[in-house]
Amino acid sequence: MNSFFKDSGEAIVHYGASDFTIMEGGAYVICATTKDKIPLEMLRYWNADRQEAYKDATASLAAWKKANA
Repeated sequence: MNSFFKDSGEAIVHYGASDFTIMEGGAYVICATTKDKIPLEMLRYWNADRQEAYKDATASLAAWKKANA
């Protein structure tokens, strides 16, 4: 197992336009919309401008709607 994917704890991540960089290892990040834990290996949705992660497309859309209201 990669040392960045620790058994517990929140990772510190920098979100780029097409990928993300793990700045400090951990097992998950927190969804900005739902506050659910997202395992790093399942992270597919984020916003680079707001530096937020989302658990799925629905959570991403909800954040977009809130930011653009």
